[in-house]
Amino acid sequence: MTAHPNTPPDASSADIPTAGAPFDQLPLAPAMLANLRQLGYLNMTPIQAASLPIALAGHDLIAQAKTGSGKTAAFGLALLTHLNVRYFAVQALVLCPTRELADQVAQELRRLARGEDNIKILSLVGGSTLRPQMASLEHGAHVVVGTPGRIMDHLQRGSLNLDALNTLVLDEADRMLDMGFYDDIGFIARECPGTRQTLLFSATYPEGIAELSRRLLRQPQEVKLLEQHEHDKIRQRFYEVSHDDRLQAVARLLKHYRPVSTLAFCNTRQQCRDLVQVLREQGFHALALHGELEQRERDQVLIQFANRSCSVLVATDVAARGLDIAQLEAVINVDVTPDPEVYVHRIGRTGRADQEGWALSLASPSQMRRVANIVKELGTEPEWHPLSELEATSDEPMLPPMATLQILGGRKEKTRPGDVLGALTGEAGFASAQIGKITVTESTTYVAVERGIAHDVQRRLAAGKLKGKSVKVRILDVNAESEPRERAARRNR
Repeated sequence: MTAHPNTPPDASSADIPTAGAPFDQLPLAPAMLANLRQLGYLNMTPIQAASLPIALAGHDLIAQAKTGSGKTAAFGLALLTHLNVRYFAVQALVLCPTRELADQVAQELRRLARGEDNIKILSLVGGSTLRPQMASLEHGAHVVVGTPGRIMDHLQRGSLNLDALNTLVLDEADRMLDMGFYDDIGFIARECPGTRQTLLFSATYPEGIAELSRRLLRQPQEVKLLEQHEHDKIRQRFYEVSHDDRLQAVARLLKHYRPVSTLAFCNTRQQCRDLVQVLREQGFHALALHGELEQRERDQVLIQFANRSCSVLVATDVAARGLDIAQLEAVINVDVTPDPEVYVHRIGRTGRADQEGWALSLASPSQMRRVANIVKELGTEPEWHPLSELEATSDEPMLPPMATLQILGGRKEKTRPGDVLGALTGEAGFASAQIGKITVTESTTYVAVERGIAHDVQRRLAAGKLKGKSVKVRILDVNAESEPRERAARRNR
């Protein structure tokens, strides 16, 4: 294996293999190729074929790849190839959002490294004591795989040195951002040499990923698989409705299709408020997002919707600008927009990555010209369905799968997502799979947990300590929230 090159050679487009091509088309060592054959790695997956020539050539890379696409081998073969085995120092670091994924990645890297003797791969994750990890680091390692919080702990204690690092990998970067690790990743990157190669893998490409790549990557090449953006993953249906029946029709759509997360677009702020009231009266967990919200209120609404503790977000186009939510099952156009490009942008928020989504539109007779303009833009005939076919498909209430806990204390108190995750999976005894997105703001921390354990989590957090201190915790109740009385009073004057 060779040391990481200072100046990466260009990968000729003629040398780029196609999906299904054998691994021996790549400039890999004979021992590595032999090991791949023993492991049953015969042909490259699409993400491997697209990204490996770039990564092996030493370029920074942004790759959209879903779980199960073979991405671990895509970055693993590159970082292993760039190792100098005789130099016993940490030369590659892989950051993962959870300890379970970090352990899986470390195990797979060990399998890929079997063709070369004496490659030491170390996993540094939360949920286990620091001392054994520090002892392992003292004995040396070539590759470290870990979670951002635990890697930061070791860097701050001086037990992890990254001066010799030549490859930094961000695995499932979008999920790490969802869990609130943006600042932690930035801190870790600053501890790495500026000449390193950075490989960023993400299932989705929200604005946070674009911002992160601008900060951390140098002239990155991008790989985005076309299969992740197929238009047939968005199933569009139109319903004719009278103006007066429009809001009740939204409730009928929700009861019929039963999406877990829905973004409903309204053309006016007042319609947003009216629709939220109608939905709440029928038991839906709904929140509004419009221009009259203060920034703190807006942030709290987005946090609850993004972490799946709010079922329906009712928004205007202006308020939803830049909004990118993973796992959005449905978009409802409460009013048909007069701009076909806006329609395309609205419905494009669902059906992302490997998911499918519904785009459901309500149109009154006076809006048929708008529908015709949209059809002309899309080049496809609209699929009309009668409202009469919409029947509730279940008597079970549509509760969101998660609930949000609000913890008093945030960045000012130096609270980090790893602290909260550690408190919940440590002494509190919850599984990391029961914990969702963790968001740390200046003075408040929000954590999503499975709805069924929310009260238990609140009780244990309030009875225990976070970073050695007692904390105040409350469960945010979506349907109990309303606009501040002062603003409502101003509007009604």
